[in-house]
Amino acid sequence: MPSIARPALVARRRRIALVLLQIGGPDRLDAVGPFLRNFFSDPEIIRLPGLLRAGVARWIAHRRTPVAREIYRQLGGASPILLQTRAQGRAVAAQLRDLGEVRPFVAMRYWHPFAAETAESIRAWQPDEIVLLPLYPQYSTTTTRSALADWDVAARRAGLVAPTRRIGAAPADSGFIAAQAELIRRAWPGDGGRHRLLFTAHGLPLSIVQAGDPYPDHVRVSAEAVVAALGIPDLDWRIAFQSRVTPQAWLTPDTEHEVKQAGQDRVGLVLVPIAFVSEHSETLVELDREVRAVADAAGVPSFIRVPTVGVHPAYVAGLAAQVRRALATDLLQEAA
Repeated sequence: MPSIARPALVARRRRIALVLLQIGGPDRLDAVGPFLRNFFSDPEIIRLPGLLRAGVARWIAHRRTPVAREIYRQLGGASPILLQTRAQGRAVAAQLRDLGEVRPFVAMRYWHPFAAETAESIRAWQPDEIVLLPLYPQYSTTTTRSALADWDVAARRAGLVAPTRRIGAAPADSGFIAAQAELIRRAWPGDGGRHRLLFTAHGLPLSIVQAGDPYPDHVRVSAEAVVAALGIPDLDWRIAFQSRVTPQAWLTPDTEHEVKQAGQDRVGLVLVPIAFVSEHSETLVELDREVRAVADAAGVPSFIRVPTVGVHPAYVAGLAAQVRRALATDLLQEAA
């Protein structure tokens, strides 16, 4: 009897779920209030007992919603951060095709898609491994730790069992620093006038810093690495903090204060949003419109705002390298 050829077994490609963790933003004007309530209800943001925190969150959100709605109205009614985060996910996944089937997912902290929604989608896909990639270059309990804790709850409730790797904060990651430096060089004025490089980062209440949050130290690490990469002799540079939203003491110096100081010093400004990797309300409105208006009123001779790193090739390559290292390290440890 002639032998019957059996169909060859085709091995399934390794499936890796790449989860980008980001803050999120309202996708319509009606979502501004709920987004703010979610934000201020985070125990890492408002460090009060549950019921008291909920009351304070409602009060702050109610007070800030009209102002925030106007900000998002200037952005066309929605935050652009989700579209940009998805683009970043696609760009990173494209550099990891050799590892198998790498599918990017987005889990936002304070608005859709929430971690719970994303965890359910990942469970349905049935990956072999999960990689968590927080898009916060500098670690803070209010961002990275909050996002990871939120994911842990969502993953447990969804019944995810695939091995999960976590990417740590990398304030001096070579890709991130190279992207920042290249964008600054591209934006730096060629008129020969005197300019000051001002790194601006989201602020943080001093009480959180005093509790051990490393965020301001990480911001300085990033800024110093960028300055070193630029290699400009006698560069005039400073760090400042923006976006204060509560009445307690926050990190200083304040960005608007430094802008006014530049006016007094008659020096042009090149602003770098060092802690943001996507354009959103704090860059497109706060910096580009509100802070620029302060600069104009203060007589700053030149005001240039450097774009966020977005999908800059160096930044994307740096993120992809971080994913590779995390996977390789964990696999070697498991093999041992």
